[in-house]
Amino acid sequence: MNRFIINANESWLRTKSGNKSRCLQRDTEAFYHLDYCGGGNWLVDGTIENMICTLKNDRTPYPDSVLASKTYQLRQILQEDLPQILRLSGYQSLMVCVIPRAKHENYYREEQKLFRLTIQSTINTVVHGFIDGTHCIIRHTDTRTTHSNKSGHGGDGPMPYCGITKETCTISNIQGRNILLIDDLYTKSIGIDEDAIQALYDNGANEVLFYSVGKTVFRNYYSF
Repeated sequence: MNRFIINANESWLRTKSGNKSRCLQRDTEAFYHLDYCGGGNWLVDGTIENMICTLKNDRTPYPDSVLASKTYQLRQILQEDLPQILRLSGYQSLMVCVIPRAKHENYYREEQKLFRLTIQSTINTVVHGFIDGTHCIIRHTDTRTTHSNKSGHGGDGPMPYCGITKETCTISNIQGRNILLIDDLYTKSIGIDEDAIQALYDNGANEVLFYSVGKTVFRNYYSF
């Protein structure tokens, strides 16, 4: 597991009016399991790129046997990382919330919600010291699916902007809580995680830590 800081001073995101604004007002301690390198790794069985893409299950549905192997892989990762995060946090317990998928809650089939469901079952049955808040952030209005937008499959709804979480989600039961917010993939240039962290603070959270399975690696390419 790796640690990093989500820097509030670098959390610039467009507003609905087209300007830019900081969407996060305080630095956030964050953790991730492995670098997400992209490319063709999503085709390689056993990689986190493959696991994350498979659990999204967006286009051609995967067989139950494949989904079961990926949920098992995710569970193993959570069992390894979450106890370390709890220990490093210094808290006796943390409430686990999950970044919702881009579309409204009823848009997805149950097998497209396996990321959240696996987190929920792991903290309820295997990993101790966590409170189930996996349904405390629920999407009620569609947003654009950012990872599919370049290929033309992003669907309806806006791309991320400052305040999108509060405007498109119902947030409940987090007042005064110390929260671990989980996403499958953190990409600094997107801004949706930063916006969600701030939305939790604005709704009364005491402290928010962040964890993602993967963290996007950016590479610079030069031509000569």
